[in-house]
Amino acid sequence: MTRSLFLFLMASLSVGPLVTRADEKPAPPTADYLLNLVRLSYMLKDRRLTGRLHDSESGKEEPFDLHMSQENICFHFTNPPQVVNLDLSAVPAMLRDVKPGGAVEVPLSMYGERVRGFDLTYEDLSMRFLSWPHGKVLGEESGGFSRQKSWRVRVTTPDGKGPYGTVDVWVYQGSGCMAKMEAWDKKGNKIKFFLMRSLQKVDDSFAPKEIRLQTYKPGSNAPTGTTYMTFDKPEKK
Repeated sequence: MTRSLFLFLMASLSVGPLVTRADEKPAPPTADYLLNLVRLSYMLKDRRLTGRLHDSESGKEEPFDLHMSQENICFHFTNPPQVVNLDLSAVPAMLRDVKPGGAVEVPLSMYGERVRGFDLTYEDLSMRFLSWPHGKVLGEESGGFSRQKSWRVRVTTPDGKGPYGTVDVWVYQGSGCMAKMEAWDKKGNKIKFFLMRSLQKVDDSFAPKEIRLQTYKPGSNAPTGTTYMTFDKPEKK
């Protein structure tokens, strides 16, 4: 699984005032500021979520367990067992495959591979693009399930590694969470789309309810695969 993606994922960090007078138009924040809000929204959570991945074409489903604690997001899968840990204290965040003998960093050569056979890659789980420098704010748009206003941020890969060359991230103005994401390869072909379809209220914050992930064949305008990530209602503490 997502930090869109999944991240893109666990929201509800209030965005501070961006203007000094009530009659002024809000000043556009910087790209680094907005992407940092998304990263912080994951780091400040301490929650356990359960849910399932569902392939819309084959009907295949697989349950997962997601544990968020301070600066770590841990993904648990079964049949066969697999644990993937995202260390958010590192910049960029470090993805590790946790094995009985210890944790091994997932190599960048594997970032384009699908996780558990779904439209979810290790690049998506790592959310490296949230740490890419020199991003640009492209403006305001309505996006996500609620059509709330979001800032659209564009970043490009600084090292040329991994499957994504350019990524656009929509950040909700009201909460600082990621509304959606689009990714292109290094030739400019769209290859991934992520949409936060719905959220659920938990205590004084929000948790994801359903996320749609779509994979595109380079040069095609139609998705070649769609995976839904649905989350159960979290238990109150």
